Amino acid sequence: MKSVAINHYGGTDVLHLIDLPTPSIKTNEILVKVHATSVNPIDWKIRQGMLQLLTGYSFPMILGFDISGEVVEAGTAVTRFQPGDQIYACFDNLTGGAYTEYAVLSEKAACPKPEKLCHKEAAAVPLAGLTALQALRDEGKIKTGYSVLINGASGGVGSFAVQIAKAFATQVTGVCSGKNSEFVKQLGADRVIDYTQQDFTKDTAKYDIIFDVVGNQSFWNCQDCLQPNGVYITTQPYPVNFLESFVTALLPGKKAKVVVVKSNGLDLKSLKELIEVQKVRPVIAQTYPLSAVAKAHQESEQGHVVGKLVIIVEN
Repeated sequence: MKSVAINHYGGTDVLHLIDLPTPSIKTNEILVKVHATSVNPIDWKIRQGMLQLLTGYSFPMILGFDISGEVVEAGTAVTRFQPGDQIYACFDNLTGGAYTEYAVLSEKAACPKPEKLCHKEAAAVPLAGLTALQALRDEGKIKTGYSVLINGASGGVGSFAVQIAKAFATQVTGVCSGKNSEFVKQLGADRVIDYTQQDFTKDTAKYDIIFDVVGNQSFWNCQDCLQPNGVYITTQPYPVNFLESFVTALLPGKKAKVVVVKSNGLDLKSLKELIEVQKVRPVIAQTYPLSAVAKAHQESEQGHVVGKLVIIVEN
């Protein structure tokens, strides 16, 4: 099978298209013919070696966490899927493994693909959608009528967060550049702040949840913008953020949280339901063939992608 892998950490030049044997499965796993995947910032952070203490040194290493494809083989203990099923999933290991023609997944990581989406669209959902859902629902305990701010509202996670927050019937403020303001409004935001013109932390508005997707603010910077029992959530797994989370958990009042996404087929089912009733939709900025993963990484690293970058796997 064709795969894009790295043999050591480094720049985009370490991404190479190689031939590997089609993997075998365990009893609780499924083998999936991959039709599409996508690029997330975690992919190039792993490639650069930023997480090597966690991801280790076993090469060649196939990156990528999002998958949409067809089940071609199911282990003897698998009960939810059979060959021919169309699924989407988020890898549940530390390095991913989606930049390939065939991938092995645990049964619990997968979910039937939303019928309204083609594989290209479905591949844009899992990691970003799960991050947004788990941040708002699990860490933020989002409720109807809450006031929610999404910092980084036009990106992959941010675009899902705006839509999911609106699905919970909240008041949503999106922070993005001025050129993306109309796009964020179309996603459902009630108010948009252009970060090039205004610092939201200096605003008088108070929020029940501040979801800092881009990680360019801190809990301490955002404290004055939070309601008395408000929650600040970040996607950045830095030690200082975990420390703030630990300390604020011991004290009354405002909380700091770090969302660490968990691969979960049941949560993908929740996203599927929102997609099927047209409350959530993926936004694709650009598509690339598997052979052009390096170009997609370069684009993602610029930090200005509106929506998601999708990789079409030709097999």
